[in-house]
Formats: sequence, C-alpha cells, structure tokens
Amino acid sequence: MRDDRPVGELLREWRHRRELSQLDLAIQADVSARHVSFVETGRTIPSRSMVIHLAEHLGVPLRERNRLLVAAGHAPAYRQRPLDDPDLAAARGALEQVLRAHEPFPALAVDDRWNLLLANSAVEIFLDGVDPALLEPPVNLMRLGLHPGGFAPRLRNLAQVRGFLLPRLARQVARSGDPELSALLEEVREYGSDGGPVADAPTDIAVPIRIEHRGRELCFFNTITTFGAAFDVTLEEIALEAYFPADAETARHLRGDVQ
Repeated sequence: MRDDRPVGELLREWRHRRELSQLDLAIQADVSARHVSFVETGRTIPSRSMVIHLAEHLGVPLRERNRLLVAAGHAPAYRQRPLDDPDLAAARGALEQVLRAHEPFPALAVDDRWNLLLANSAVEIFLDGVDPALLEPPVNLMRLGLHPGGFAPRLRNLAQVRGFLLPRLARQVARSGDPELSALLEEVREYGSDGGPVADAPTDIAVPIRIEHRGRELCFFNTITTFGAAFDVTLEEIALEAYFPADAETARHLRGDVQ
C-alpha cells in the first residue's frame, strides 16, 4: 500500500480483503452503512477513535492501523521499537527464557516477514551446511527453508513442506497486504520450479519436518506462539516457533542418548 493514499481508500481495500460489504462492516462495527460509505468516499474524515474502531473490526494489524491513522491526519497510536529497545527488555527476556527452556529441541522467534530475531542453540540443526550468503542479516526463515542453498536439499519431504508453507504464506499476504511478503511469496514459489510439484497440504494437525542431519533423519513437528494482547507493533509481529521431536528416535538423539 502507498503511504499517500486517503484513509477511505485504504479502509475500503481492507474491507474488500476481508470480503465484507459496507453493510456487513456497519453491522459489525455498530455504525451506519451511510457513515461507512461517507468515510470510504472521502466525504467524511473519520475521527481517531473511529479509525481504530473500524480497524479493530476489520482485523487490521497494528502497523497498518498506524498507517490508517496517519492517512486520516492523526498521530500513530501504537509504538514500534526494535526488539533490543530497553523498553522491550522484559519481553525479550521472556522470549530468550522460553527458547533456552526448549533446548535440546530447536526453537526460534521470527517477525511477521519471517526474519529471524532470536534462536536457541539447537537451531544449528537447520543452519548446518547452508549457503553462508543466506545467513547474512536479516536471515529469512522462509527463504532459508525453501532455497536450494538452504536446508531444502536436506528435507526428505520437501514437497510436503512446500505444500504446507506456500499456502500459509499466501494467506498471510492476503491478510496483511504487505508488498514485501508478496515479493517473498513470488520468490520462494520460483524455488520449486525445478524441484517437482508442490504436494497437497497435509490434513494432519501438523506437517512433519523430516530433515537429514549428519547421517541421521530427524523428524519434527512445530507449534507457533504469539503475544495474545500486544499493543506494540514489534510484539504483535513476533511469532515463536518451537520444534518437537515427532518420534522417539529423534528425541533420544537430541537428548544425547543415541551414539
């Protein structure tokens, strides 16, 4: 989205993205459909509280809510700071504690564009042998996982993993409207052009990740945790991915019980 577009146009785009009519949004937000129409056409400039109210019912991410507010002539409402900002020390410390506690199993934190923020030592399983160029900051986990120079060649079920990740990224693009995510999606789609078809997304609760590591096949499933009530752009965009052994042999190997 361009930053110079009027707030009504931006709100209308978010409404279309959510597949809502003006009447649908009006009913959900408890405002008149006429008011929604006037806002979208520019006949009415919404107040700060109305922008936030409509954005809440449209499920607009905090970063984009700030953009809506600025487009309407208001100051941003949500702070955006780097994770190493002193004011986020408690949140960073909590993330680091969770990552350490998950060892000897891999765990990491990424932002909403899949850039790696933090990781525990066990993540080395995924980083081992990848092209050093892919480890130049910012390290992008989606690119790292699907790029031929990443750990994709070590994935025994690459087509299945791609079949899970690409639709997930496509849904994220549709929800967020983020042009950088859209560019990432187009990029990683190209990685599979010579690697066979994308397998159907699995119907199980979680896709297994079968990766070769130093002569062994390790199998994981992962869970994703986010901050449930974040009022900071940085915190809202963080996802913590924890990988668990999907079989007893993988668990024993990571715990050091297998020679």
